[in-house]
Amino acid sequence: MRIYLTGFMASGKSTIGPILSNVLGLDYYDLDQEIEEHEKSTIVEIFEKKGEPYFRNLESEILKKLIQKDNVVISLGGGTITFPQNYELMKNTGKIVYLKVSPEEIYKRLKSKTDRPLFREFVLNETPKEEFIKRINELLEKRKPFYEKADLIIETNLTPIGITVDNIAKKIMRIINEKD
Repeated sequence: MRIYLTGFMASGKSTIGPILSNVLGLDYYDLDQEIEEHEKSTIVEIFEKKGEPYFRNLESEILKKLIQKDNVVISLGGGTITFPQNYELMKNTGKIVYLKVSPEEIYKRLKSKTDRPLFREFVLNETPKEEFIKRINELLEKRKPFYEKADLIIETNLTPIGITVDNIAKKIMRIINEKD
């Protein structure tokens, strides 16, 4: 079994992934962490020093290595699924779960984080909320057609009472077990 968690940055992939892998008894890998370990550098530093094309190629290479493992949950980067070769690999080897979150919630989760290369300048420059959300929407619209090809779509806005990260992981587990 292989489960790929996809979704926009701050959608909960790295938070829900370890919990999901634990309840399913699977190993867990975070693609961004694997890239950082491989490069001995942060994602931000990789983007700054080597550029996004280098990062995206490396991302595909590390993903190919992780796909060789069985019984895993893999949290992807927000843009990983937008590359056809990555999507095909994932589609043919496991279940893709899209963790869907609203632009407003993404803003709340990103507004003070400087470790996200695509929004680092927005945070450092204290970009107004409206402009920040506009950029989130632009990127989300580009990625949405890829995200929506997932086998399963799960809302990860945590605002309704009773919705927790643990509940989301258990819901994913239930649905995946029902489909198998």
